[in-house]
Amino acid sequence: MIRIEGTPKRALWSATLGFFAGFAAVALFGPSATRFQQVMELGPMAVGFLVAVPAFSGSLLRIPFSAWVDTTGGRKPFLVLLGLSLVGMAGLTCVTWFFYPARLTVAFYPLLLFLGVLSGCGIATFTVGISQVSYWFPQRQQGRALAIFAGVGNLAPGLFSLFLPLALSRLGLGGSYILWFCFLAAGTALYAIWGRNSTYFQLQKHGLTPEEARIQARELGQELFPARSVMESLRISARVWRTWALVWIYFTTFGGFIALTAWLPTYWMKFFGVSLVKAGMLTAAFSILASLVRVGGGILADQLQEGGENTAILALLIALVGALVMTSSHQFELSVPGEILLAVGMGVCNAAVFKIVPQAVPEAVGGAAGWVGGLGAFGGFVIPPVMAFAVHNLGTTGYAIGFVTFVFLTLFSLSMAWILKYTREFVVLQTGQAEGHSVRETSVPRAMESHR
Repeated sequence: MIRIEGTPKRALWSATLGFFAGFAAVALFGPSATRFQQVMELGPMAVGFLVAVPAFSGSLLRIPFSAWVDTTGGRKPFLVLLGLSLVGMAGLTCVTWFFYPARLTVAFYPLLLFLGVLSGCGIATFTVGISQVSYWFPQRQQGRALAIFAGVGNLAPGLFSLFLPLALSRLGLGGSYILWFCFLAAGTALYAIWGRNSTYFQLQKHGLTPEEARIQARELGQELFPARSVMESLRISARVWRTWALVWIYFTTFGGFIALTAWLPTYWMKFFGVSLVKAGMLTAAFSILASLVRVGGGILADQLQEGGENTAILALLIALVGALVMTSSHQFELSVPGEILLAVGMGVCNAAVFKIVPQAVPEAVGGAAGWVGGLGAFGGFVIPPVMAFAVHNLGTTGYAIGFVTFVFLTLFSLSMAWILKYTREFVVLQTGQAEGHSVRETSVPRAMESHR
């Protein structure tokens, strides 16, 4: 008898811990960017790329590493990503400890970018963890499990934005990076000890054929299995226009979430002249709030009729108001509510998007999730340099004007959400008439069940 290691609950918390440790890299350059800027004499555009570069690898690597899960399970991809992030953090720790501040010149800028790319690999653990948790849990429990995974894991950048300024003031830059490196190493070690692949992959590792492993795993309670080849799922979903509508929406809200977590410390310090600690607290408030309301957004999307699209539209309207406030505000007391509105809108919409994915692309859910999660998160790399461009041209005023980027992104995302809503209604109506059923009797989730 083959002994199966691990439980769904243990798999959930180990994946959440690993993602939490890896995702903290998104806050890496935000609180310390001004110190690099001062000693290396960097311009606004260079700072924009510096704070955004962890999101470059953290977004693009989500697609191939998510696909890798379907062949080996989540444990190996998870450890590879965390290992790469550890290498990047080790390099940054050495640079800050041995060269900052006296010997840290602009010549180190390319090295910092490269080490930032490595550190950002931990962010890509999101899609690996989503797949790993989904394979462990029955479908009726996946919504709650994935909400816990994403909600708790997304708290990492906010908490680190809060604590890093405090650490910087007491331990200095080098000491703070040592502390962060130790945390990442501990998270990686704990995941290596606790993290296990789901039953299906463990059975395959013991020599069973895929079909034998599927039969036995189903008997042991596993419900979700790799349904098709990864490349086929990616190709099919890439041909569906709804996939790209969702990519754009997620680019705006989750990519925007990553971008602002990195950009806001610079915004608050340069535009309003607040202290590093206060800027970190304001950034932490944005990040933590966006993460917490994501859980509530998932629940709301489950409760409302056509909940995914309606929730996304409501959330994007809230984010639009926040973006307009931030663009026009030159008062600290007005910008804080604007930040809160952006956090609520982005957090709720992030949950709504993954509610829509299986309904919009039921024939290739995994591939669509890969495109949405990977390319959507790429906004975290693209948006900060675009906002920095406004500062480069307009000076300090550009820190406010740069938020017009989110006005245009949100308006276009709203149009995509409306189109998804009304085309879905049309397809369901046509299907119901063709089959002789009422609209209520013909549901997209039923198609999703047959796919799985």
